[in-house]
Order: sequence, then C-alpha cells, then structure tokens
Amino acid sequence: MQKAFVYLRVSGLGQVDGYGFDRQEETCWAYAQAHGFEVAGVFREEGISGTKDETDRPAFQEMVAAILCNGVKTVIVESLDRLAREYRIQESLLIYLAAKGIDLINARTGENITQAVQTDPLRKALVQIQGVFAELEKSQLVRRLCKAREKARGERGKCEGRPGYGETPEEMQIIQRIRAMRRNRKNKTPGLTLQEIADRLNGEGIPTKGGKLWTPTQVHRILGGKKT
Repeated sequence: MQKAFVYLRVSGLGQVDGYGFDRQEETCWAYAQAHGFEVAGVFREEGISGTKDETDRPAFQEMVAAILCNGVKTVIVESLDRLAREYRIQESLLIYLAAKGIDLINARTGENITQAVQTDPLRKALVQIQGVFAELEKSQLVRRLCKAREKARGERGKCEGRPGYGETPEEMQIIQRIRAMRRNRKNKTPGLTLQEIADRLNGEGIPTKGGKLWTPTQVHRILGGKKT
C-alpha cells in the first residue's frame, strides 16, 4: 500500500478540543481506506489561522521534514480550506509542496491538487522555479555539512558514525566492570559468562549506547573494542 500523511488544521484554540479535528480525520481516513493508502502519520495544526504560510505552521514543517526523510510523498487533507483559506496562501503552499514532489489530495473531492497545479503553465513555471531554489537550498546544506565533517575530522580525527561505547568516563567505568566480570581464560580464573554479564547490567538498569537492553553479542563487542 502507498503511504500517506494526514494533515489537519483548526484556526481557533477553542476548536482544538472540539469536533473539528475528529471530523477532518474521519474524512481523511475514509478516503485513505477507500483508495488503498496506508496512513503513516497524522499532523495536527492547533490554533493556526488559515492565513499563515508554511513558516508559521509547526506541524506542517514537521510533516514536510518527515516526508523528506522517509519517502512518503502524499498528503491528504479534508478539503483545500483546511490547508488554507486565503487563495494566496493556498497557492503558496501548493507550489511549495509541488516543488518538493509531494502530492496533496482533497479527501472530499478526491482531486490530486498538486497535479492539477502542474497543468497550469504559469503555476508549473512557479513550481519549477521553487524547485530550483529547493535544490539550491539542499546543495548549500550538503556543503555546510561537508565543511562541518571536515572540521570535526581535523579536530577529533573522525566524524562519521555515532560515538562508540566508552567515549565518556561513565562508559569507561562500565567497560572496566565488564572486563572484570568476564572469565580470564589465560589465568583460568572464574568469571561470568556473556549472558550473565548482560543479565547483571540489565538488572542494574544500565542501558547500552542506544538505550536498549544488553545482549551477549553486545557484551562480546565491548570486549572486542567494537561499537554497541
């Protein structure tokens, strides 16, 4: 199934706890189910006027950021006035979405609004211009990230990947404990197995680097000097 996001908006703070969001969401979900879309997320714009553009819409910005990260390319709204009431703002947001390759669907009419925008020569030209600036913005971001990585590499000797376990004093203490608990095969002194070490760390509420439970494999990686 093709994935889609649902975008909801109410303009008054008093409507946040009212029926407005429920009605919009029901309409959007009904459309998604009837047309083979899997709803991957719902974004609620609470108390935001329809006259605000994308820069003043936190949920809209969060949704676009999620789209650019996870590949979802479709947004469903109850109707076009839920996107914006003023034509000028509607136009701006539609061009903004179209320039990023995002389809906006009106759940009430079933129309793919961004595709309809592309049929108008003037609108299509504006979308293309927006696309050029979007690509420029992306290139500038990549360039800044490259410079930041080069600086980090020069200062620390590395920059890619997440930090390895043991880069803080607290983690170094845990590594020393793991080594102390482990069986010393050279001297044949008794020690704990990998599973027993993992169980003890988990029992003490000590998380891994990723905040998860320890496993024998992760303990083995620590002993081998690898990331976990």
